[in-house]
Amino acid sequence: MAAGAPQSGNGGVFRSLRYRNARLFFAGLAISNVGTWLQLTAMSLLVYRITDGDALIVGINAGLQFVPMLFLGAWAGAIADGHNRLRMSIITQSALAVQAIVLGLLDLTGAINVPVIFVLSLVLGLVNAFDNPARRALVTELVDPAEIPNATSLNTAVMTGSRIFGPALAAVLVGLIGTAWCFLANGITFAAIIISLLMIRTSEMFTTPPRPRGGQPVREGLRWVTGRRDMALLFGLLVVVSMFAFNYAVSLPKLADERWGGEDNFGWVLAVTSIGSLTGSLLTARLRRVPLNWMLINMVVLGVGAIGMAWAPNLALAFAWSIPLGVGGAGFITAANAISQQESPSDMRSRLMALQAVAFLGTTPIGSPITGWIADTISAPWSLAYGGVISLLCAFGAWAYLRARPLRPYAPVVPEMVRVGGVAKVPD
Repeated sequence: MAAGAPQSGNGGVFRSLRYRNARLFFAGLAISNVGTWLQLTAMSLLVYRITDGDALIVGINAGLQFVPMLFLGAWAGAIADGHNRLRMSIITQSALAVQAIVLGLLDLTGAINVPVIFVLSLVLGLVNAFDNPARRALVTELVDPAEIPNATSLNTAVMTGSRIFGPALAAVLVGLIGTAWCFLANGITFAAIIISLLMIRTSEMFTTPPRPRGGQPVREGLRWVTGRRDMALLFGLLVVVSMFAFNYAVSLPKLADERWGGEDNFGWVLAVTSIGSLTGSLLTARLRRVPLNWMLINMVVLGVGAIGMAWAPNLALAFAWSIPLGVGGAGFITAANAISQQESPSDMRSRLMALQAVAFLGTTPIGSPITGWIADTISAPWSLAYGGVISLLCAFGAWAYLRARPLRPYAPVVPEMVRVGGVAKVPD
């Protein structure tokens, strides 16, 4: 994989929607994820309010949602590679609906408190640890293999695009009807994705045979990543940048409360950030092959956006800076997803998705409490800006490394070799 600039003329941005199964999946996912972001935003506001603005507790709660991903994510990916991903996604999405409804009912009856929220956040994280690799790898079975980078980019675009509406709805509905009804509404929206999954025609899927049972599936995935310099660099950047630069649910409520007119504006700022996120995802989706330099460019945009937004003195400037923050953040993640999927052997995709989720989401239990502590003890602006500084340092460090040791193209991986743990590549 070369680390050059993206090429023009890469085909239609929405070309994966030619496939009926992909259209069904993305439509259901869009509706369901509006509800998901409605719940996540309402939960951050609920914890912030019942703890009288304790950002550290907000950070701990955000971290608990991803602790299972950190410890179970890689093994969950191996399970998804060995089982039917469509069936597994239906089961996990149904479990997520139950979690949302239970959370809503407990809030509605007044039984909600911080310990209860912590437990339900752990449950949410446990289910997501298995849902994430299965659902994301399922996307690659809905389109022709040549369109996998586009499909994974559109998947991120749908996820981030729905974030435009979910937080905005939370900003309006939390004050009108309360957080409990937001949680219950999320539970109902899961019907959209579950129905779409049930309507998928298996005869039109590009299904990958499950990996053979036995062996060392997690170690095979780790060996594949560490055996390639491009993948090792990509995953290293994912770990560091994700840990410190993506804790919006912790830093933004505090910033909204102290600088932008009240914590209710958190939802609006997150919604505008998501407009940028949708743009960043679609910019990546237009590329037929995503280069590593595209990921580094988006890290710079992310870093500059975070630093500018951190010291925005009013809501209008916060909105302005949230666009590049969203463009860079989504472009970074979408590029990482597309690069790993376009480079990986087909029977290892769930494991690599899971390893990516561990790198991106599993680091949240570390980064979120640190971000909350910075917001409470140093300043709210630095709780966002420090991640931007780290993102810039990582981008320029990676560029310097690639200039000193340019990457050489890797040969295609031979599927038969992958099944026995071998990797075919051209040495650096």
